[in-house]
Amino acid sequence: MKNARADIIDLEIRLSSEKYPRILREIPDPPEVLFIKIKRGVVLEFENSLAMVGTRKATRSGYDLAFKTAADLGARGFTIISGLALGIDTAAHKGAVSTGTRTIAIMAGGLDGIYPPQNKKLADEILDSGGYLISEQPPGTPPYKHNFLQRNRIISGLSMATIVVEAPKISGAINTARLAAEQGRDVFVFPGSADQLNYAGSNALIRDGARLVSGTGDVLEDLGIAVEETKAGNAQKTEFKSDAEEDIYEVISAAGGSLPVDKIIEATKLQPQMVSTALVTLLVRKLVREERGKYFI
Repeated sequence: MKNARADIIDLEIRLSSEKYPRILREIPDPPEVLFIKIKRGVVLEFENSLAMVGTRKATRSGYDLAFKTAADLGARGFTIISGLALGIDTAAHKGAVSTGTRTIAIMAGGLDGIYPPQNKKLADEILDSGGYLISEQPPGTPPYKHNFLQRNRIISGLSMATIVVEAPKISGAINTARLAAEQGRDVFVFPGSADQLNYAGSNALIRDGARLVSGTGDVLEDLGIAVEETKAGNAQKTEFKSDAEEDIYEVISAAGGSLPVDKIIEATKLQPQMVSTALVTLLVRKLVREERGKYFI
């Protein structure tokens, strides 16, 4: 089936090919073939990839956490891999896309049909940011239920570690985390309150030996990557991408302490959505920091 876009090409890479990703070849049952959609001129690479998975029925806090974490890791050069599902998957892909970095969507059906259809626009954004759509299913294959569990081994298999954000006890995210552990890969989990069903699976993973993390810094530390978070380093980054970012930075700096979002909106007189978007960018670039919903330099 031809692509609707002339700048998108289809690749078919077999296990015997030199182009087949080395890291995926290491798992016990690698797919015999990978079908890939990619933008013309983009180089196929799979280094420094991290999987991020979680529930389709994400809470707002879980969605925001996934977006922020993916954006931060993307800005540091990591490729974010997820499954293009609603909820946490969508947040992870969008977070990576927001920094203009590569993200990879592993799909359960053929690449000629985007599932869920609500994420067709997101799939295009992934391709435009230099990412790929991948499936082991040939074109024309519907997203059968059993294919979702099967594709999870590819999500974890292509990744050096898997990050779980908000996962109930029975979910595809838990299946992906278990597969990652079986493949000898690290599993990082954001914990949640014991009375929240959306975190029952997450907390069980931690109890079973997965690594508890509270932020990007913990992930990087466990991966053995140095994190630079000095105020001096932040002070040198004075180039802002918008007037909104500069206004927000100046308001927080002038406060001499931490400010909640409502106070930032009140002081800058900017629209809430504009403040929210600018704060994400400032956080990713380490120009501001956040703790318990308050922002400081």
